[in-house]
Amino acid sequence: MAMTGGQRPIRVVVGKPGLDGHDRGAKVVARALRDAGMEVIYTGLHQRPEQIVATALQEDADFVGLSVLSGAHMTLFGRVLELLRDAGAEDVVVFGGGIIPEADVSRLKEMGVGEIFTPGAGMAQIVDWVRNRRERLAI
Repeated sequence: MAMTGGQRPIRVVVGKPGLDGHDRGAKVVARALRDAGMEVIYTGLHQRPEQIVATALQEDADFVGLSVLSGAHMTLFGRVLELLRDAGAEDVVVFGGGIIPEADVSRLKEMGVGEIFTPGAGMAQIVDWVRNRRERLAI
């Protein structure tokens, strides 16, 4: 269970922004986080960044996980980060995965993305990263 010392469970919004219609990876990650005791809200396919951020704010999310396979990761991640900043929600940690070239991973992190998990990342690795990030941030 994600709760320790009276803390509420970690809340994660998993979003699939853009026009890419492949969400198997996002669903697998959402299930792994849920099975690890986190509260997970999956927004579904074809979501605009505005919709994902609105859900994160409404659900008081600690994290937003994005899955992008379409190649539009720089634009989509950037827009989500911008909208969170505009809403005063810089404390919401954004992480993601998908088909993202290694050269773009460092650029995304410089923009403020906490971590990028590319194909082959294990579910335990993702769960552990979210838990460890929460502990470091004292969410």
